[in-house]
Amino acid sequence: MPDEILATDLDKDVRAELLSLNKPVAETVARHLVATGQLIDEDPAEALAHALAARRLASRISAVREAVGLAAYHAGEWQTAIAELRTYHRMSGLQSHLAVLADCERALGRPERAIDLFRGADREKLDQAVAIELLIVAAGARGDLGQKDAAVAMLQVPDLTSEATVPWTARLRYAYADALLAVGRREEAREWFSRAADVDTEGETDAAERLLELDGVVIEGDEEDEAAEEVAAGPGAPGAVPARPDTELAAGDDAADRDDEDDDLDDEDDEDDDDEDDEDDEDDDDDLDDEDDDEDDEDFDDDEEDGAAGPSGDDEDLDGEDEDRHPSGHVESDIAADRADAADDGDAVNTDGNAPGRGDESGSTQR
Repeated sequence: MPDEILATDLDKDVRAELLSLNKPVAETVARHLVATGQLIDEDPAEALAHALAARRLASRISAVREAVGLAAYHAGEWQTAIAELRTYHRMSGLQSHLAVLADCERALGRPERAIDLFRGADREKLDQAVAIELLIVAAGARGDLGQKDAAVAMLQVPDLTSEATVPWTARLRYAYADALLAVGRREEAREWFSRAADVDTEGETDAAERLLELDGVVIEGDEEDEAAEEVAAGPGAPGAVPARPDTELAAGDDAADRDDEDDDLDDEDDEDDDDEDDEDDEDDDDDLDDEDDDEDDEDFDDDEEDGAAGPSGDDEDLDGEDEDRHPSGHVESDIAADRADAADDGDAVNTDGNAPGRGDESGSTQR
């Protein structure tokens, strides 16, 4: 392991979980977790190797099991990801990676299980970002089953046309555009790819490229570079869920900046204390000098009176299931159930299967 990977780089909340281990083991586990966090995007296989090394030493630490599960997901080890993330959910009491679990089921060719996870989720306990991502995965699973119109209907939720721009807005609009394109509604798909591109300031999707593709614009480039370039799957494709740990493994720059600021403040305090001490020392010296002068004057006066001169004075100096296949013998009732689950007390979905138009957006509310 590289020497520059330090245990102290691990987030303090995760480090707190490692206090139950003896110090040498805790430090080794911490370094493996830091390495996992640093490598998970650029080298998932190596990140998984570090996470597994940490699990061999600390299998009862929930953050370790989460790290293994997410690294396995990024590396395409779907079954391992499912096992580890389910274990993490049991240990932590959270349900923060349901979308990742559902996506793994899709990748293993089990879209029915992905839909089951969507239906069985407790919406009240889910973070909104997780709920939206789970919805996108479930809609993709409907598409896998050939129920493409159902996928379109599922994604027609209030968040789709909300005027507020939140982190998942671009991904939801992209998934909806892709679903529209799958059922042949090309012009509507183009509009929603455009809306997705408008809010995708972080470049999470390739909405702009899909828009150019629909417009028939071909950008010529070096074919070798294009072949070497890694193309990220769009939202709704297996393996595309933005899987991040509940607590980032490596302490962020903000924490480091705060530490630096604290050090600077401590240094300033020390300087102030030194200045105050120097001033106190100077005042003490002045007082001593004044006392000496007074004593000398008194002695000099006494000596004058006695006819003898003899001045005298002394100076002193002083801190983070079993399969139940029921794809759909009753597709229409399944679609209605899914749409009701997705809406979840939100605005009603149009019965004709179309999303509200631009003029209706002002009436939508953020869930």
